[in-house]
Amino acid sequence: MQLSLQKTKTVAEISKLLYNILPGQAHPYADQGISFAGIAHELGLGHFWKRGSKIPAITSLLEKTLEDRSDLFCPLLLEIVRRGIKYRDGRGEPITREEIRKLNELIVKVEFKIPELWDTSFLESLPSNQPKRTDEKDVGNAKSPDFDKLRKDFLNIEMLSPQERGFAFERFLTELFTIFNLNPRASFRIQGEQIDGSLVFDNCTYLIEAKWQSKPIGQSDLLIFHGKVEGKATWSRGIFISMSGFTEDGLIAFSHGRPTNIIAINGQDIYFILEGKMRLDDAIRLKARKAAETGEILVSVYELALQM
Repeated sequence: MQLSLQKTKTVAEISKLLYNILPGQAHPYADQGISFAGIAHELGLGHFWKRGSKIPAITSLLEKTLEDRSDLFCPLLLEIVRRGIKYRDGRGEPITREEIRKLNELIVKVEFKIPELWDTSFLESLPSNQPKRTDEKDVGNAKSPDFDKLRKDFLNIEMLSPQERGFAFERFLTELFTIFNLNPRASFRIQGEQIDGSLVFDNCTYLIEAKWQSKPIGQSDLLIFHGKVEGKATWSRGIFISMSGFTEDGLIAFSHGRPTNIIAINGQDIYFILEGKMRLDDAIRLKARKAAETGEILVSVYELALQM
């Protein structure tokens, strides 16, 4: 099945991100498996690898696999990362945590997720290219016993059944908001309308919608939540939290020609915050500013940190 324009664009971004992770073709005397071409042949995808310039060849491999052998798309990417780690370590240029986070973010956009690449212990084992921050404001919470417990609780949520997960995720968010003094209120119902909670930040009240499901959130859910927030006080704002992220098409359609009163937080943003790389209150403030400037409701914490 032919890819949508948005998925085609995302695959091109993945190709650029993977460009330096492995050679396209291995040297004749080297291990042929340590290359894009070698991995493709081992997985039975060799006919998707086109000789020539490296970027077009990687893009062709990923596009054709996603179109015709989607069942092998995640195994292909996982094997590229697995061997890329050895290759880059051998060159003294190890793969960084930020590269894998960005890769995860792009994979979600094509509606896949590779659990091994989201594993917190794996991510923490990778070096970071972000400078360490010594400012107590930025790292104090991440080193506190309460924050450490919160990280462990968060990792346990994914092991629960869907119904248990929902309640556990709600409790987790309440604790997270409390640590950052955001005055959270638990879920409540108004005339049959469910609101997952609210918080107060910078003298603004934010209504919360939180979902932990297998598929990314699309335009329809965003429109429903936007309507909930718009139907309250004019000074109300909203935060939509989705552990599975948001579809690119949904974000574009939602933002097109429409003023927004909500911002979005995805699973990678939560991971980044739990690792202490950015405070939750800073993330909300920066996301709100970006939405006011550009209309984009989802700008990743990773990108915001690079701009600081």
